[in-house]
Amino acid sequence: MKHARIAYQGLVHEAVVAEDGIQLNDGRMVSEDQAVWLPPVKPNTIFTLGLNYADHAKELSFSPTQKDPLVFFKGPNTLIGHKASTMRPSDVAFMHYECELAVVIGKEAKQIRKEVAYDYVKGYTIANDYALRDYLENYYRPNLRVKNRDGCTPIGPWYVDKADVKDPMNLALRTYVNGEKTQEGSTADMLLGIPELIEYLSGFMTLFPGDIILTGTPKGSIDTAVGDEVVTEIEEIGRLVNTIVGEEAFLSN
Repeated sequence: MKHARIAYQGLVHEAVVAEDGIQLNDGRMVSEDQAVWLPPVKPNTIFTLGLNYADHAKELSFSPTQKDPLVFFKGPNTLIGHKASTMRPSDVAFMHYECELAVVIGKEAKQIRKEVAYDYVKGYTIANDYALRDYLENYYRPNLRVKNRDGCTPIGPWYVDKADVKDPMNLALRTYVNGEKTQEGSTADMLLGIPELIEYLSGFMTLFPGDIILTGTPKGSIDTAVGDEVVTEIEEIGRLVNTIVGEEAFLSN
């Protein structure tokens, strides 16, 4: 089942997405063009994996030298929904997308073994974690400005129940810029899979329902420009659409 959060007639609604439209939690049916898509989950904590695909690390000419995964936090201010716009700052020379499988935690998890890690997963969604590469100073300690701008991480359109994804570690990921495929990979190529990530993170901190783990991106990230439509898609989950706009779109008159 596909679960969404939308704004409709001035209110925020939990909803289920079906082939014939969107069913609100009060039972009403609306069409997709009547909805304003919101991030499908309101997280407590957002974890982001860096360089969790070997081909992406090689693409950046980076050779990891530590055993622990490269993990950093994102603020909830970064999340925006399907069909929304992301600002490209005027002083940035290289801003690229990152198609990522996002894991939604379903129940409190502390010191969880990887063998039972999936018991703590609620579902999966798509994230497009834009990076402002100009501000990257150190891969192990990325500057906050690289990935923590307001609205720099589209997510959604919905999350899919865990039971409806046959094998989350064997899903195709693709990105299209203005209709042209620019990125393709598979979750099978993660360096650390979902069970290992949950075991690692829950080993020293408690994970809570609604927390999100962004699991990294494969190679193929390219610069984006104002006006570009970026579509990130993941097999069995869906397609997430986002548009790049300039700073003037956010300036007050």
